[in-house]
Amino acid sequence: MRIGILGGTGPAGRGLAVRVAAAGERVVLGSRDADRAAGVAHDVVASWPDRDLDITGTANEGCAECDLVVVATPWDGAVATVRPLADALAGKVVVSMANALAKEGREFLGLVPPRGSVAAMVQAALPRSLVSAAFHHLPAADMEKLDLPMAADVLVCSDHPEASKATVSLVDTIAGLRGIDAGSLTQASAIEAFTAVLITVNIRHKVHAAVQLSGFDPS
Repeated sequence: MRIGILGGTGPAGRGLAVRVAAAGERVVLGSRDADRAAGVAHDVVASWPDRDLDITGTANEGCAECDLVVVATPWDGAVATVRPLADALAGKVVVSMANALAKEGREFLGLVPPRGSVAAMVQAALPRSLVSAAFHHLPAADMEKLDLPMAADVLVCSDHPEASKATVSLVDTIAGLRGIDAGSLTQASAIEAFTAVLITVNIRHKVHAAVQLSGFDPS
């Protein structure tokens, strides 16, 4: 399966690309500038010469042709990025991982975007796609360091059961991560906003904490 990452040249997109490719998937980074996407993909692969990472880069239009597409753009650019790709993304699982945040001093604050969450905005812009929300609480800097083990739960929500299942399966392919179905897309508002709390804790205590749920046994 080919995994496309719109906004793949940014820290969150690069980090996710490295982890997904290390799990054996083919990854395509998307950007408005195809040459920039190809250059970033080349540099990411070159950073891990001992790994067989299948990462390429292309324009957003080519990225949208992948089997599953992740939106890793800044939150305020998500709708503008996906709307022109609506036809190419129709019928596909589209994963929104953006958080609407604002920095105030040494703290981050969760913003309330139109429709309550970035994921809901993406779903409204892509009515024929199966939008899910995931990957919000993972530190981008740590994701790109393959030699750094990860241990985190990833909360997944969607109004489409097949999208939740596909997204959880993708999460579970990444070493150290566990995907958890957290309900309908309504939950994205709280999930996205909690990222502000987690980042603030990490800044205050100079750590790279992630989310793990205790007492949860999906079996």
